Amino acid sequence: MNKKEIGNLGEKIAGKYLKDKGYEILDKNYSFRIPGNPQKGEIDMVAKKSDIISFIEVKTLTEARGEQFSAISPEEKVDFWKQRKLVKTAESWLMKKKIPLNSKWQIDVIGIKILEEKPSFAEATEGKKVEISHFENAISYH
Repeated sequence: MNKKEIGNLGEKIAGKYLKDKGYEILDKNYSFRIPGNPQKGEIDMVAKKSDIISFIEVKTLTEARGEQFSAISPEEKVDFWKQRKLVKTAESWLMKKKIPLNSKWQIDVIGIKILEEKPSFAEATEGKKVEISHFENAISYH
């Protein structure tokens, strides 16, 4: 599997996880060109539970058979610069949807480790082949 396929698989796993936890998925892969920045910001998923909107960043790592994961966890890949882009992109989504910035919202990070690289979602999520860590309100935006 290439990096894009692994990312897409991680997002599918995260979507199922969130739905199982009672979240409603509002949007996927929202992107926004940040003014003054040549790169665009992207939010993997926007979900809602109760009255809180969660902007979800999904980070996925795989482990090929016989290899160990690096010392860094998936969620640690959300560095300072990525956090800043996530906040600006989340604010853009809220403004586009005409939702006040002072409403209840947060940025979550979901770290996924796929313990054995598998070609399909069904196989990747069987048994204990996937580890999911959900860090709610992981990034401060005030």
